[in-house]
Amino acid sequence: MELSIRKLKESDWDTLVSLWKMWPDWQTHPTKALLPENGTGGLIVEKNGKAIIAGFLYTTNSKVGWIEWIVSNKNYKEKDRKKAAELLVSGIEHVAKISGCEIILSVGRNKGLIETHRNLGYTIDEDPSYEISKRI
Repeated sequence: MELSIRKLKESDWDTLVSLWKMWPDWQTHPTKALLPENGTGGLIVEKNGKAIIAGFLYTTNSKVGWIEWIVSNKNYKEKDRKKAAELLVSGIEHVAKISGCEIILSVGRNKGLIETHRNLGYTIDEDPSYEISKRI
């Protein structure tokens, strides 16, 4: 069976949490309240009903969309994960475009995901940037 992509549903929450927990270097994962549409404002890519990768699109009152909280199934074969990542980013980009966004941004350090963005025509700034956040 081929890869499939769909909008996240409320029932996907436990799956998302389990994916985030597969990556122990990630010290935290977001709560629903910190995610678009209370945790359903994103897409998930699956094969045979098994989650491979998911991510979220933040929209603003401007023409900017933001891709964030992308997480993959660490145990899924790498070949499908790469294809699934391209499908996910392209899918989020499509949703951003039909939502009126003119630019889409993302921040990341995962080399595979950076390469996925590069392959899809994104500009990759070679100078390091830092994620700066504060829980208030």
